[in-house]
Amino acid sequence: MKDKEITSTEKKSGELREKSSSSEIGAFLKAAGEAAVSQSGRLIFALDATMSRQPTWDQAVTIQASMFDAVGKAGGLSVQLVFFRGIGECRASKWVINAAALRDLMLGIQCLGGQTQLSKVLDHANRETTKAKVSALVFIGDAIEEDIHLLCRKAGELSIKGVRCFFFQDGHDIEVEKGFREMARLTGGAYFRLGPDSAKELAELLGAVAVYARGGLKALSNSGRREARLLLDQMTK
Repeated sequence: MKDKEITSTEKKSGELREKSSSSEIGAFLKAAGEAAVSQSGRLIFALDATMSRQPTWDQAVTIQASMFDAVGKAGGLSVQLVFFRGIGECRASKWVINAAALRDLMLGIQCLGGQTQLSKVLDHANRETTKAKVSALVFIGDAIEEDIHLLCRKAGELSIKGVRCFFFQDGHDIEVEKGFREMARLTGGAYFRLGPDSAKELAELLGAVAVYARGGLKALSNSGRREARLLLDQMTK
């Protein structure tokens, strides 16, 4: 399966049939392929871009953009942006070291109605880490509309391969929180909630995730960051 797009419908040859008619997809794929790939840590940054996030999307984009800025400052890290929306549309950029480019790509994403496709994100992370080690998956979303038992099984598969998952919840749905927390626990990752005034803190948290993705638990422990301690408190339970 090609890195540049993932959809629910595949040709027998394994190529992808479904193409979005949205103009920003072309720009997304074109710009995402222009940066070089790093040989150090690898981090997947995944977004739910379904319509339920529209009311808070502008605010969330600001927070998420701050996170990309934090990753860029960490350096020495390859990042891949994944997002899903609409009917079966799930896309992934190439691996890049230019986090600023991914930030700009994310700013151009528009929400479309559809169901969550977290299962595809987890499957994608599994395939990617089979090719080359993925240290961490960061996911930002507000809903789970899939079988949580299936998602937890897939999270468990990632755990076996050493991929830690970090879930950031947009909203206050208790069942979603339980699901995100459990998948984070299964993978040895962490859970946090997005808030109206959390842009700076969450950007710093992602910076700490980037430190982990690049250098592991030792690097995170030695970083001396308060945010690193917040992560370690959950990751080492």
